[in-house]
Amino acid sequence: MYTPVTIYYESLCPDSANFISEQVYPAVNGELQDYIDLIWVPFGKANFTPQGDDVIFTCQHGPDECYGNKVHACAIEHIQTDSNQTESTRESSTLEFINCMMKAGRNFDDNVYPGVRCARESNVRNWENIQQCANSTEGSHLLKKQGEITQNFQNPISFVPTVDFKQHYDAEENYAALTNFVEVSCKYIPKPQPEVCAAYNSAVATTLKRFLTLITYLLLRLV
Repeated sequence: MYTPVTIYYESLCPDSANFISEQVYPAVNGELQDYIDLIWVPFGKANFTPQGDDVIFTCQHGPDECYGNKVHACAIEHIQTDSNQTESTRESSTLEFINCMMKAGRNFDDNVYPGVRCARESNVRNWENIQQCANSTEGSHLLKKQGEITQNFQNPISFVPTVDFKQHYDAEENYAALTNFVEVSCKYIPKPQPEVCAAYNSAVATTLKRFLTLITYLLLRLV
């Protein structure tokens, strides 16, 4: 049984990039591969205003992030994989694509948008459809949907990135997950659990977790 984990993030947010690339990606691509079902919500602290048939967005990191959020929303909706590549699933390719895009951030080689490269490296065979979506009103409406999901969760969202487990949000666990996604995930994965979870089941690990969570929370409040 897969444990649902929802990640609220922004396409050009450095904290989102660090969390996804350093915590989520290695965990779900590794020890937790068969245990976690990721639900991606690329919107964060953006805002939207319907305007005729289209939607106007303002984003925390500017217009480039609004476009990036649309690309992510369209990819989540439309990603298709090569059926001949049995090692890739739609979910794994989505994870690979999002991780690649987040690592690229604003640093595009030769000023070339990384979408086509990330699609190729992630076994996504329909980048053209994703790009067309992001440049159309379809992308606007898909991103608006992500905004509605975010606002129904928290309005305004207090911190980006934010993660909830099994549709349950806990501020302390959120901050803990930013630095140890595996440990918090293990609290929600039913038995039989992966071997990596055994390391977090002792009383010593629990005490240490509470201490580190408090320190992380205090540091983030000072930022």
